[in-house]
Amino acid sequence: MKPFLNGMVTFGVLVALWAAYVELSGIESFLLPGPVQVIATLIARFDLIMGHLGHTALEILLGLLIGTLVGCASALAVHSFPWARRYGLPVLVASQALPVFALAPVLVLWLGYGIWSKVTMATLIIFFPVTTAFLDGLRRTDPGWIELGRTMTNSRLALIWHIRIPAALPGLASGLRVATGVAPIGAIVGEWVGSSAGLGYLMLHANGRMQIDLMFAALFVLALFAVGLWLIVDRLLRLALPWQPDSFSFSQEGKHS
Repeated sequence: MKPFLNGMVTFGVLVALWAAYVELSGIESFLLPGPVQVIATLIARFDLIMGHLGHTALEILLGLLIGTLVGCASALAVHSFPWARRYGLPVLVASQALPVFALAPVLVLWLGYGIWSKVTMATLIIFFPVTTAFLDGLRRTDPGWIELGRTMTNSRLALIWHIRIPAALPGLASGLRVATGVAPIGAIVGEWVGSSAGLGYLMLHANGRMQIDLMFAALFVLALFAVGLWLIVDRLLRLALPWQPDSFSFSQEGKHS
C-alpha cells in the first residue's frame, strides 16, 4: 500500500507542476491543455476513449501472450540445438536491428488494417527481451545442479524440464517485466501507420483536428493502462516465484539510508 501511496503523491506533484506551468506561462491550450481541461474531456468523451482502449488493450494482451510463447520457444531452441544457435541467433538479433517504424507499413500491407498487424508489431517488440532473458537464465544454471541432475537421470529433456527451466524462471520474469513495459509501443505504432480503431488511431486523428485535449486524455488513459498492466504482471510473477523474495523493500529502504 505504501508504494501505491508514494506513487500517488508523485503523480499529484507532477500534475500540480503541470497546472502551474500552464497557468503561469500562458501557453495556448492547443499546444498544452491544462490537467483540468484534460480531465473534463476524459469525462465528457469517456465512452469514446474506453471503446478505443478496448481495441488497444486486446492488441497489447495478444501481443504479450504470443510474444512470450515465441520468446520462450526461441530461447529453448537456441539453447538446446546447435543448428538453432548457428542459424537462428543471427536472425533474432537482426529482427531487433531493424527499426520497428520501418516494419510497420510492411506489416500493415501484408496483414491489413485489422488487429493482426498490430498484434504482430507488439509480438516483434516483446519476444526479444523474453528470449534473451530466458536464454541467459538457461545458460547460467548452477553447474552443481546440473551434475546432481545427471546423477539422477540421463535424459537431456528431463534435465532441461526439471533443472534448467526452474533455474531460469527468475531471468524469464525479468524479461517479462521488460516486455510488459514496452508492449504498448508496437500496438500504438501499428495504429499510427494504419488502423480504424484504438488509442493510437484516436490520438492521431485528434491531433490532426487540433483536439489536443482529447489527445492528452487518450494518452493519459494509455499510460494508466500500461502502468496497471505492469503492476499486475509484476504481482503475478511475485506470486509465481515465491522462492525468489525481493531483497529490496520500500518500507525498509528509508531505515537503512
